[in-house]
Amino acid sequence: MADRVLILGGTAEARELAAALVSAGAFEPVTALAGRTDTPAEIAGTVRVGGFGGVDGLIEHLRAERYTALIDATHPFARQISEHAARAAALTGVPRLALVRPPWRAGAGDRWIAAADERAAAEAVRDLDLGDATVFLALGRQRVQDFAAIGGRFLLRTVEPMPPPFESFRMTAGRGPFHRADEQALFEAEGVVVLVCRNSGGASGRATLDAARDLGLPVVMIDRPEPPEPPCVETVAEAFGWLRRRRTVSA
Repeated sequence: MADRVLILGGTAEARELAAALVSAGAFEPVTALAGRTDTPAEIAGTVRVGGFGGVDGLIEHLRAERYTALIDATHPFARQISEHAARAAALTGVPRLALVRPPWRAGAGDRWIAAADERAAAEAVRDLDLGDATVFLALGRQRVQDFAAIGGRFLLRTVEPMPPPFESFRMTAGRGPFHRADEQALFEAEGVVVLVCRNSGGASGRATLDAARDLGLPVVMIDRPEPPEPPCVETVAEAFGWLRRRRTVSA
C-alpha cells in the first residue's frame, strides 16, 4: 500500500518532491496550496487548494486522511503555516519534516544592504535618496505598503497580471525560473537602480541577484525569519531519503 504524504507546497521544491514520490510508486503525495494564484504550476499527484482553518483544521485533516507523514515545503518566509504544521504534527503524532532551501549568500561584487523586515527595507530605500529613480520590488503584492508610504517610483512583479496596489507603482508579471540576461534587460529597460527582495534562496531568484550584480545595483535584502522547528533538511533528495527510510522501518 502506498504511503499517503501531505506536502505543504507552493515552492519548486514541493513540486519536485511530489514528482519524485509519484515516480517512486510507493507514495501517494497530496500537495496543499494556499490558492493565492489562479494558475499554479503543474504538480504531480493530488492537489488540494485552500487553507485548513488554523491548527485545529490541519489536525482534523491529518487524522481524517490518515497521512503517514507531513512535509512542510512552504516558502521560507511562511512562518505561520510552518508553526501550525509543527504543532499539528506534534498533537497527532504524524511524523513531520521541514524542507527549507538554503538562503542566498553574498559573493564578490554583490552590494547587499541587510534589512530585518519590509519596514526596515523601505527605510533603507528612503535613505538612498533616489529621487525619481525606479526601485524593483520582488516581494509580492501583499508586502509593499511600507514602500508606498515613503513615496518614490516602484516596479512590482507578480506571478499573474494585476492592477497596481498604489498610484506610484507600475506592474510587470512573470513566473520563474528567471534568466540572468532577461532580468538585466528588464532592469535596463525600466531604469531600475535598486532591487528589494527577501532572502528566499533558490536558483530562480538567484538570476535576479546576478543581474543586479552585473549592473552594479545595490540590493536591499530582507533577512529570513527563524527556521522551522527541527527536523529540517535543505534538499529534495534529503526529504525523499527521509521518507524512504521511514517507509523501510515501518514495513
